[in-house]
Amino acid sequence: MLFRRSLLQELISTAAGAFLILLGIVIAQRAGNLIRLAAKGILPNDAITTMLGFSMIKFLPMILSLTLFLAVLMTLSRWYRDSEMVIWFSSGISITGWIRPVLTFIAPVIILITVLSLFVMPWATDKGEAYRTELESRDDLASISPGVFKESSNGERVFFIESFDELGNVVKNIFVQSIQHQKLGIIVAAQGHRTIEKNGDHFVVMENGRRYQGTRGSAEFSTTKFETYAIRVETKEVKEAPPSIQSKSSRELLQNKDNVNNAELQWRLAIPISALILSLLAIPLSALDPRAGRSANFALALIIYIIYNNLLSIMQAWIAQGKIHTIIGLWPVHMLFLMLTIYMFYRRIFQQPILPLFLSNIFSISWLKIRTKSSNRLKQP
Repeated sequence: MLFRRSLLQELISTAAGAFLILLGIVIAQRAGNLIRLAAKGILPNDAITTMLGFSMIKFLPMILSLTLFLAVLMTLSRWYRDSEMVIWFSSGISITGWIRPVLTFIAPVIILITVLSLFVMPWATDKGEAYRTELESRDDLASISPGVFKESSNGERVFFIESFDELGNVVKNIFVQSIQHQKLGIIVAAQGHRTIEKNGDHFVVMENGRRYQGTRGSAEFSTTKFETYAIRVETKEVKEAPPSIQSKSSRELLQNKDNVNNAELQWRLAIPISALILSLLAIPLSALDPRAGRSANFALALIIYIIYNNLLSIMQAWIAQGKIHTIIGLWPVHMLFLMLTIYMFYRRIFQQPILPLFLSNIFSISWLKIRTKSSNRLKQP
């Protein structure tokens, strides 16, 4: 039908725009955090792109879930605002007629979210943790940034470089402060580079500089001018930490069924389920109240999304702690919002809440019984 085709086209375009905006927000936030770590010398500059890629894959299921929710909500809200819904309602289409085209639109994305949540997201988390362990095993020179003082892991040396050359192989204006045998040594050089010997030892070779050595608190220092000076850089040995629960594959979670593994598995399944329920909830939630502002339903949608995810997180923590049985799992939260979706559809169809209608029916039945009893008493002699 015409309205299904036009609805699908607008849903696709709106979802593409919403996805790009959400992706840009997450990239800006994560990139800013990684750049801040690199500026402090905690993270090497060449690791920013790789860490950002693993982070984006990890957050991709949540971004797609929110994209579906916003796409359906924004599209139907615009139709209400431009009075297009009135035309479709006048042609005999009820609000439930939008369920099928919305399901047609979200079905392939829900499948993609499921694959990402169950398989790709734990893989990215595992690779990210392995890469972070590899970064921690690098020596002190790997994380040096131009213009930032970098202290070695043992606290005996402080490095500073002003800049790199165009190729990034040679550093310029080097400053090294070291403490050995209670003596202070300061080395300044015009340039330097890094080299690896055949036995695997790492050295930083400085050229055209001076070396000052003396005792701290004393004015006596010896000065040595050199053309080439090499400092051995020790590599760090980092013990490999056990994998986190987020990095375990779904197969491992199924094979080891304890509370923590079950909680993580149910959280991965909850992402596509919540995306389906929220997408359906957006259909009745998109109806605009003429007396309310245009952003009223978006504020309510944001509150619902936050509450939904927070309740899932709380229930996941309780399952991991053994406070809730794994059979119950996260299903009470899903059922709660599924009932809210059904209630919202009922309210939009009949234009009245369920609870007042139920109470009015009870009151009418009770009042009818009272009148019947009263009339029967009057008829008695």
